[in-house]
Formats: sequence, C-alpha cells, structure tokens
Amino acid sequence: MRWLLLVAMIFSLSAPAVAGAVEEFRIFTTQTKSARGDFTQVVVDRTGKVLREASGTFSLARPGKFRWSYVKPYTQLLVGDGQKVWVYDTDLNQVTIRAMDQTLSATPAALLAGSQDFEKVFAVEELPRGDGLTWLAAKPKAADSGLESARIGFNKGILQKLEFVDSFGQRTIITVSKFEKNPALSADSFKFTPPEGADVIGG
Repeated sequence: MRWLLLVAMIFSLSAPAVAGAVEEFRIFTTQTKSARGDFTQVVVDRTGKVLREASGTFSLARPGKFRWSYVKPYTQLLVGDGQKVWVYDTDLNQVTIRAMDQTLSATPAALLAGSQDFEKVFAVEELPRGDGLTWLAAKPKAADSGLESARIGFNKGILQKLEFVDSFGQRTIITVSKFEKNPALSADSFKFTPPEGADVIGG
C-alpha cells in the first residue's frame, strides 16, 4: 500500500554537504536517532495528472518507530512501534494492524529506517544534480516489492524531496519542511491504542 511506502522515508534527512548523495545517506543513518517535521505529498499518474495532495506531520525514532499523521485534506494516522504498524482511518473509525517486517521489508522504509543494511535490499547510485538538489537513486532488488524506483534529493546536506514510482506507474513526491534532527521524543508517541468502538483488522 502506498502509505507504507512513504513511512520512515524521512530517516535520510540530513548529512554533511561536502559528501555525495550516497555518502550523505550512509553518514546520516549512523548519526540520526530521531527526527520530526512537516511534509507535503503529491501523487501523479503516468501522464503527470495530479491524483491526490495531502500534508501533515511526522516523528521518527530509529530503528523502525514512527508517527505519520495526515491532517489535510483528510485525517489518517500511522504509528509503528518497531514490531507492529497501526493505521487509523478516522472517517471509517477503522484500525488496520500489520507486522512491521511484513509491512516494511523491501520498501523505502527498509531503505531508510536503519533496521538493515539498505545496500543489501536496494541498488543505489548517484544521480546528476537537478533542481538545485543532489540526488540518490534507489531500486529494490526484490522484484515483487511494489516499488519500481525511488529518488532522494538533498539541498546542502538536508533532505528536500523524496520521489518514487510504484508498480502502477504512479509517482509520489514528498517535500519535507521544519525538519528537526535528534529531538527528544516521548516513547508514548510510538504507541497506539484503538479507540473504543473502532473496527480492528489484523493484529
């Protein structure tokens, strides 16, 4: 599912500007323990037509813990505690629960969450600079991941954009803002209890 491909991608968020994109990513994965900020998300089809736009906030803690909250134009909450992922759709009052390994293996989350060596899961390479950014390309080695390719763009060592194409040819662009590296985050941020009366699927 597309939202699972988005989660935890922000773990690449910043690194020394003097390094290339691949080296920036490697340095960051050893230095960043937590992060938070805002994001905007746009999904376009093969022709470039905008299908969806959304925005929200995120917080993350390595390895594999996150809180990803959509606030506009709809509300949806994703919470991962390192073992399970809860997706709460407020309009439907429905909670879906999946195992973290099932959810995040061979996806951009595996690339960025730091739970495994990303170069064992993805083939990565430097791309030419474009739009004022330094770009890293990543392609999953597994053929059935649902993700065709991903690009990570840095601006002076700070993550600016994430772009990826899924198996249906749809492209998702995430722009990060108000990024804070290594903030002190409460452990309760990465816990979720389904609201009373909610329909719970999985577990």
